[in-house]
Amino acid sequence: MMDVSLFIASRLRFKGKIAMICIAVSFLVMIVAVAVSSGFRHEIRDGLASLSGDVQLTPVDMNYIGGTSPVGRYPSYIDDIASLDGVEEIAPVVYRAGIIRNEGNIQGVVFKGSGSSRADSLGTLEVSVPERLASILLLEQGDDMLAYFIGERVRARKFKVASVYPSLVESDDMLVVYARLADMQRLNGWTEDQVSAFEIILDKSCRDVRSMDAIADEIGYMAYSRASEEDDTVVSVSAVEKYPQLFDWLNLIDFNVLFILILMTAVAGFNMISGLLIMLFEHISTIGLLKSLGMTDRSIAKIFLASSSAIVLKGMIAGNILAFAFCAVQGMTHMIGLDPSNYFVSFVPVHIDPVMVLLADAVSYAVIMLLLLIPSLFIAKVDPARTISVK
Repeated sequence: MMDVSLFIASRLRFKGKIAMICIAVSFLVMIVAVAVSSGFRHEIRDGLASLSGDVQLTPVDMNYIGGTSPVGRYPSYIDDIASLDGVEEIAPVVYRAGIIRNEGNIQGVVFKGSGSSRADSLGTLEVSVPERLASILLLEQGDDMLAYFIGERVRARKFKVASVYPSLVESDDMLVVYARLADMQRLNGWTEDQVSAFEIILDKSCRDVRSMDAIADEIGYMAYSRASEEDDTVVSVSAVEKYPQLFDWLNLIDFNVLFILILMTAVAGFNMISGLLIMLFEHISTIGLLKSLGMTDRSIAKIFLASSSAIVLKGMIAGNILAFAFCAVQGMTHMIGLDPSNYFVSFVPVHIDPVMVLLADAVSYAVIMLLLLIPSLFIAKVDPARTISVK
């Protein structure tokens, strides 16, 4: 049997188009803010994982310049680390700082010899360079690239640019040139069993700050406790420790998003309060009539809250649809760009996290409905004897 309050609410006409538009705009801004915040987290964390792994095992005296601190490629504990929950891949790498000169321009970079998918397709003395470096040095696919390596003596190598890759973290101090692992081992005078470090890629579900630090600690302990006498001493470093400024910046974005959510919820809530008050004043005679028929203040308030709830839900759905449409267009076209020197990426990244979107919708809806309890107190002050004749 249908609830009387809900039946009457379905017959009321709430002239609240402006309120509904306000609700829709508020939810549009909230969902886009949540998507952008999630997008930055995913893009930057994925970029860091590609750049240096989520966790690194490096020698204590790591030396990017001279390449003089190799570790064994097959330590006794490596299989134990690979079996840890959350560990997706372990990649041996060789790092070497270099200087590239082209068209009169000079730029310092880090060469990374790796067996990753980006380096698998490279031939001997072929490299893959980031778009940022290609822009600075006017490099294109197929060009020759002269690089100098400083150590006990200066060494020069001529590489061929096999590809230009889109670097998600575009910063002049994070320019990584990918090369074949064997090429960088030969450059350093190492055997195929010697590498600079191990990069450990974690499952995406383990890329929050707490999980990365916890897994890095566990990996460090395992590398220490299970190492044989022949194994080199290594230390475990998470991306959070290596790039704290990036994670602090992500935390700042999350704080800004929280502020936007609170602000937009408040704006939507107070607009609905004004809309509900107008509705109550327009139906003051109806309220008096219902009271005279014996309906309680609570039941009458339920009528108007149900009607208001329908407006909030319609605005919320409209705002969500518009937000999803915007995120889809931005995700495919990257039409809104950014300065990578300030934002680390060249476009506004968006990522729809269903859990976060549903949480934002649910919390905002609940807060708005709680705020609507304030004007509903007006019903208790309505005197049927004085209002039942009001037209």
